[in-house]
Order: sequence, then C-alpha cells, then structure tokens
Amino acid sequence: MHLDHATIVTPDLDAVRRFFVDIVGLSDGARPPFRFDGAWLYADGRAVIHLVDSTSPAGSPNDAVHGRVSPRIDHVAFRVDSHDAWHALIARMDAAGVAYQRAEVPLTQQVQLFVALATDVVIEFVTAAQNASS
Repeated sequence: MHLDHATIVTPDLDAVRRFFVDIVGLSDGARPPFRFDGAWLYADGRAVIHLVDSTSPAGSPNDAVHGRVSPRIDHVAFRVDSHDAWHALIARMDAAGVAYQRAEVPLTQQVQLFVALATDVVIEFVTAAQNASS
C-alpha cells in the first residue's frame, strides 16, 4: 500500500491550481467527469493532488454525507495494488465494525472505499476494479 493522493477543497480553484502548476511544478491532467468542479494535478504521470471547488453546488462526494463546504484538505488516499490485499483490508474493516462507503470512479475502472474516522477526517482506499471483484 502507498499514499495515492491528497484532495484539497477550496473556494479559489484557479489560484490553488496555478500555485501547484506554476510554483510546485505539477501539471494539469485528465480528471473523471465528476458532478462537481475540480482539477487533478500530476507528478511523474500520477494524479497526486485532487482539487475540489467548494463553491460547486454538488460539492465533493463526502460533502453530502458530512454537510461540509469550507476550505480544507478533504482526505488522504492509499492505493491498494492487489486483489488479496484489497479483500484483506475489507475483511479487517468488517471484522472491526468499521463503516465505509464504496464508490466507483467514472470511466476509470477504479473502486474507492471512504472511511470517516472523525467528523473532519476521511481516509480513502482505492484500487483497480479487477482487484475489487470477488
């Protein structure tokens, strides 16, 4: 397992995007067609920063659950690279009674699990859809 990305929710999407592109050296890249505005910024061919516009009506997937729209770092995501590791993770969460929400990323063949550890702390686990199949 390794850190996959960080999501930053901001009311000034363009200024934050420019900072990460112009100052940090990340590059704009492809982003799935979510129901809310945002940008994915890449380093070494991977989307490492996900930006979400906090002024978008739909907000991020977690806003509907938690009613949050203020600027924040929304969540930290860990990539799970194998079928066995993915199912072992789910088994451990199920055994411990850890609640999670499952989602599929549009057009990407990826599956996500979101775990709310506290009111303002969300952890995401993401894997290829083939790893998530039974």
